[in-house]
Amino acid sequence: MKLQYNGEEQIPAAPDHVWTFVTDPEKVGRCFPDVLDVAVEDATHFDAVVHVGVGPVRGTFKLKVELMPDAAKRRLDVKITGGGFGSAVDMTAAAELVEAGAGATALKWSGEAVARGPVAAVGGRVLDAQAKKLISQTFATVRERLAAE
Repeated sequence: MKLQYNGEEQIPAAPDHVWTFVTDPEKVGRCFPDVLDVAVEDATHFDAVVHVGVGPVRGTFKLKVELMPDAAKRRLDVKITGGGFGSAVDMTAAAELVEAGAGATALKWSGEAVARGPVAAVGGRVLDAQAKKLISQTFATVRERLAAE
């Protein structure tokens, strides 16, 4: 099952501060909803273990994450692969940071995911609702953690 999303988030922090945060594997990895563990491999790679619950399908996913920052364009591409309990997911996402005035940042993003296995079998509406919830939680956590720094 293929899912596609895009949007724009307003972050109440300066673009340089947001850029430093979103390109830090430890910091951005801890913003995933229901994250159980983050193991940083290097400046652009980390592994994450997250709890997944989609309808009746529940368990943990092990994810490999690659950050591909382009500082000149203030663009971050992200590649995520992994799975668990017989399911697999491949995701790509991109975000561009744009100054929004008054020390704020507009984060314009898009993402695509392909899910296979039991997690995809729960149905489009359930999976879509869960994906939207996870996206919203992730950006809320980013805003919260940036505000605390």
